[in-house]
Amino acid sequence: MSQKQLIRVLVIDDSAFSRQTITRMLRTSPLVEVVGVARDGEEALRKTFELHPDLITLDLEMPRMDGFTFLRLVMNKRPTPVLVISGRAGEQDVFKALDLGAVDFIAKPDSRATPELSTIQSELIRKVHSMRDLRIDKVRERIESPPPALRRPKPSSEPVQVPGAPVVVIGSSTGGPSALMQTLAAFSDPPDCSFLIAQHMPAGFTKGFAERLDRLTPLFVREAAGGEPLVAGSVWVAPGGHHLELESRGGRVVTRVVASEPGDKYSPSVDRLFESAAKHFGPDLLAVVLTGMGDDGRRGVMAVKQGGGMVIAESEESAVIFGMPQQAIRSGCVDRVLALGDIPTAIQSGLARDFAEPAQGKGAR
Repeated sequence: MSQKQLIRVLVIDDSAFSRQTITRMLRTSPLVEVVGVARDGEEALRKTFELHPDLITLDLEMPRMDGFTFLRLVMNKRPTPVLVISGRAGEQDVFKALDLGAVDFIAKPDSRATPELSTIQSELIRKVHSMRDLRIDKVRERIESPPPALRRPKPSSEPVQVPGAPVVVIGSSTGGPSALMQTLAAFSDPPDCSFLIAQHMPAGFTKGFAERLDRLTPLFVREAAGGEPLVAGSVWVAPGGHHLELESRGGRVVTRVVASEPGDKYSPSVDRLFESAAKHFGPDLLAVVLTGMGDDGRRGVMAVKQGGGMVIAESEESAVIFGMPQQAIRSGCVDRVLALGDIPTAIQSGLARDFAEPAQGKGAR
C-alpha cells in the first residue's frame, strides 16, 4: 500500500502517556500513519492546518483551547473527521462534541492515564479504518442544518398505550446520533407508533442519549431496561453493551434487554432487534437503516421482509457513512432508499402502507 493510501492521523491529548499509547495502538495497523501529535488546542489547530490529516483523535479537555472551540474552528475552516476519545463521566460533553461535528467517539476505560487505555485498541483501529468511507461534507451539512427546536411543552405523563399500534425499528452507527435527532425532531406531534432504536454506542452513554432525545423531540424517549410495553409515541433505546429484543409477557409484547457476549461483533445489535421485532409484529413492522459502518442490519432487514414488514434505507446522498444502508440495499429487501430529510414523512406514509416506489437501482451498487 502506498503512502497516499494510508489514513493520516493527528493525535491530540494533553496527557503524554495517552498520546504515546494512542499512537502506539494506531501504528499496529498497516493502514494508518500517525503524522503528528499535539498536547493542547492551539498546537492542535496549527498542526491541523499544517499537516492536513485525514482524521483527528481528540481529547476534549485541553489547556489553552478546549476541544469545543477547536471543533468549531476546524469544522469552519478545514472540515476534518474527528474521533473523540473521552472518559465515561463526560457523556454530555461527548454529545455536545457530536453536535459540533465530531463523527464518533470512544469511551476511555478510565478518565486517568492508566494502562487500561490499551483495551480500546481494537475499537480504535476499527473506527479509524471506517473513516475511509466517511463523507465529511455530509457532517458539515448537518451542522449547518440542525433539527428544529421543540417549541411546545410535552405532556408530563407517559403516553397512553394504544392496542395494535404499529412499530418502527431503527438501526444506526457512525453518524447515527445526529441522524436520529434529526429524524425524531422532525415530527411536530408524536406519530401513532412506537419506536425501538439500536444505535451502536458504549455502555454508560445511551441513558444520557435517550434523555437528550426526550428533551429535544416531541416523543417520550427512555433507555430500555426490559419489560416496557410498546406505546404509541414512545421510543425505547437499546442500552449500550446490551441487545434490545422483544418478548410476549402476560398477553402483550414488551421489551427484553439481553447482555452482550464477548464474541458479539455489534452491541447493541441492529440484526437482533430487527429479527426479534419481525417475529412479533410481521406486517405491522417498519424498519429503518440509517448511516453507519459495517453490515449490521442486513440480516435483520431480510427477516423484516420475510415477515411482511417494510424497509427504508438512508441514501448515499445523505449518509455520513453509507456502509450499513448499502448492505441493507444489497440484500434486495429494501422498499425505499431516501435522503435523511425525507425519512420522517416516509415513516408516516409507511404506517399507512403507502409505498409506491421500488428501491431497485436507487443507490444500490
